[in-house]
Amino acid sequence: MESTNQHCMILLVLVLILACNVITASSASPASKRFHFNVEWKQVTRLCHTKSLLTVNGEYPGPTIAVHEGDNVEVKVTNRIAKNTTIHWHGIRQYRTAWADGPAYITQCPIRGGHTYTYKFNVVDQRGTLLWHAHFSWQRASVHGAFIIYPHLPYPFTPKIQAEIPIIFGEWWNADVDAVEGQMMYGGGPNSSNAYTINGLPGPLYPCSAKDTFVRAVEPGKTYMLRIINAALIDELFFAVANHTLKVVEIDAVYTKPFSTLAIMIAPGQTTNVLLTTNQAPDASGMFPMAAAPYLTSVFPFDNSTTLGFLKYKGPKSSDKNTKPSVVVPNLPKMTDTPFATKFLNKLRSLATPQYPCRVPKAIDRRVITTISLNLQDCPQNQTCKGYAGKRFYASMNNQSFVRPLMSILEGHYKNFTASQLTSTFPERPPKEYNFTGVDPLTENMNTEFGHKLLVVPFGTNLEIVLQDTSFLNPENHPIHVHGHNFFIVARGFGNYDANVDPASYNLVDPPERNTVAVPVGGWAAIRLKADNPGAWFIHCHLEQHTTWGLAMAFIVPNGPSPSQCLLPPPDDLPSC
Repeated sequence: MESTNQHCMILLVLVLILACNVITASSASPASKRFHFNVEWKQVTRLCHTKSLLTVNGEYPGPTIAVHEGDNVEVKVTNRIAKNTTIHWHGIRQYRTAWADGPAYITQCPIRGGHTYTYKFNVVDQRGTLLWHAHFSWQRASVHGAFIIYPHLPYPFTPKIQAEIPIIFGEWWNADVDAVEGQMMYGGGPNSSNAYTINGLPGPLYPCSAKDTFVRAVEPGKTYMLRIINAALIDELFFAVANHTLKVVEIDAVYTKPFSTLAIMIAPGQTTNVLLTTNQAPDASGMFPMAAAPYLTSVFPFDNSTTLGFLKYKGPKSSDKNTKPSVVVPNLPKMTDTPFATKFLNKLRSLATPQYPCRVPKAIDRRVITTISLNLQDCPQNQTCKGYAGKRFYASMNNQSFVRPLMSILEGHYKNFTASQLTSTFPERPPKEYNFTGVDPLTENMNTEFGHKLLVVPFGTNLEIVLQDTSFLNPENHPIHVHGHNFFIVARGFGNYDANVDPASYNLVDPPERNTVAVPVGGWAAIRLKADNPGAWFIHCHLEQHTTWGLAMAFIVPNGPSPSQCLLPPPDDLPSC
């Protein structure tokens, strides 16, 4: 590995030297956009409860990053708290800049208190709505914000938009999220938040929250783009606006074939852009409620409440301040409406035009089948465990429960460490074949193995990963996020995946392209990607409690054969462990 890195570096230097002697008049340098994030505490009150909340620049949610396609981006992050932190630019591909990806102990050591790290990357061949968030512990609960990439070309959909409205879903916790996480790290059961939020505000259905309600003024007869982001820790969410139709035009910063719907389902880590035309006749209040409520597939404790905001039509009918607006959204799905979630997700298709082609791999070099499971683990001797029947709750992929190492996996890979904790032996098949979605969890549940086994995928591999849900403890809709690569969801189904039957029904024409897939409850999803981004990359459930329990893995993509396919050297200010 070390010789390969040296070879790539030598070739890269030669290419740069030659390039410096060639000046092309028509070439335009990309713009550089610089931002400064201060991670700091701020006193914030919600639900009549005041607490110290971790924020960026004192904002909750954090500041929006807005750039243009092709820009170079630098974000200087100063950690002004005593705890470690990192920032992840969720959905940014980070081609050759894995050092800027952000997950702690995967691509970097954390930024220690009082220290600074500058994330440097460019935005290439991506446009639309993404998000950024902390990727250390449960700091994502309040450290998150929108990442907007404006396109060079006009939008490939109609009608023309007059304005845009970012909508970020989150959760408010009265408790200290570090304490909630700490309980789970030792096998305790999950807790639930106290409220869902829209742009940090719970809305009038929660105690003391009438004034903490998101209200956006709109003009009748206009078309607005809603940039919808699910930054919640725990739940997939349904979203709808009373009496209005939503036109889906983009998911995870990729254009889609437009279609109309009364509501959407959006998982943590996912983004969805929709068009909304203000073509309804308002009542005396002039207010139309918009609501987000959980899509529930778990028997574990959950927040079954609803966050509410309002679109306020401008005009004479909206001048009666004594008229209370309705808080009912009749087109919001019921919280257990799996048929609606399935139908909605099945409608998503890549735009697949010559200008925006669908580059799904038609053939594969490798197929990895992995179970995604919640597990019961035997309690260690002389300990008291707070899980079920005296055991501990954990989670796994192919019976491997991921534990972060005490070093950065990417740095260990780059420096060719041969430490025993970095092994390339992640199993590519489940250790045992059985009815994954029909087992009795109390009799079939197996103890997991703990560690961080890695999957090594040669550069350029057309990789298929089949994610199989199981009924251990509880079948659940799992949002699985892949770092460093977009992928194509070529198929989803219920029950057990059958490699001899199911590939025949794959969509290899216009499957949706995403960075986070919602694996169906009691079912499976098959995704395909080209492993052409060198580095170490995290794959994990974006339900934070499941990642805490170990529902994660990491994979390595070595350097490619040319200088432009090599991981860049680590920056000088890369944090150390």
